[in-house]
Amino acid sequence: MLRNREIMILLTAMSIIGLASSITAAFFSFKAVLFTMITSVLLIGCSLIFTRWRYKEIEKLSSYLRQITSGNYSLDVRDNQEGELSILKNEMYKVTIMLSEQKSQLKKEKVLLTDAISDISHQLKTPLTSMMMMADLLNDTKLPAVKRAEFIQSIRIQLDRMEWLVSSLLKLSKIDAGTVLFKKERIVVKKLIEKAVEAVMIPMDIKEQTLSIEGEDSVSFIGDYNWTCEAIINILKNCVEHTPSGGTITICFSENILFTEIMIADTGEGIPKEDIPYIFNRFYKGKNASEDSVGIGLAMAHSMIRSQNGDIHVRSKLDKGTQFQLKFYRGLTGK
Repeated sequence: MLRNREIMILLTAMSIIGLASSITAAFFSFKAVLFTMITSVLLIGCSLIFTRWRYKEIEKLSSYLRQITSGNYSLDVRDNQEGELSILKNEMYKVTIMLSEQKSQLKKEKVLLTDAISDISHQLKTPLTSMMMMADLLNDTKLPAVKRAEFIQSIRIQLDRMEWLVSSLLKLSKIDAGTVLFKKERIVVKKLIEKAVEAVMIPMDIKEQTLSIEGEDSVSFIGDYNWTCEAIINILKNCVEHTPSGGTITICFSENILFTEIMIADTGEGIPKEDIPYIFNRFYKGKNASEDSVGIGLAMAHSMIRSQNGDIHVRSKLDKGTQFQLKFYRGLTGK
């Protein structure tokens, strides 16, 4: 402690002040000199004791920081007292809690990343294996032309599926990373719905499903036309897939002072109650999901809508249908 430059300056200053006081007191009496000297020695002693105590406290805090850097977040240095050191201890404890939470979050993200990679590998492995088998069969010169055409068409379908999966994952990654710049333009909902419906008209015609659209021509909101259209297409595809032949899909839209609302409902098989909390999770496949389902379409829709001041909720009853409720709020900044 005595090697510290600040302490040496303090002791020198106090000694000079004490000596000056003693010389001044010498002009009065010996008792005054003695009193001044004793007082100076006591003050210097108290200062040294106090300084030594502060050094020990700082040393404890240094040890605490070393343990934090080594990954020990269980220590608690708070003393709930007044003073600069107590304030410092409380702030250090807050930082410790924050680091602990960040570590826990990183662990969760690592697990999610591992699971996602595993899911992606599985989703890509299935079509790749199928295409490799068909490619081997195509090498057979005796393969009938009909079968050859069938295999080629199947390979194209698998390639389209893989392209969609990779493209979707890239889009989700960009949204998660916050690198997607969503436009803020006025979107007329009727035109948006008409554009989105075009993507599902063929499968709807094949299944002889009925489409009903209700809403005022003036209904609109501020958002990104292309991203929102893609989100709605993914929801409509889900409705078409889970609605039987002859079923009905209804789209209603309206607006009020708080938000613009789009309701998309079907008369399909519905979603089991236990699946509803997880249907927007990536790669989640419910009990009623088809074998070709990847479990990413609704997750994409959820991310795209939530990134544009929006919200999405689902209500469903088995054998009665499912309803998706989309809300785009007014006067808010992007999330």
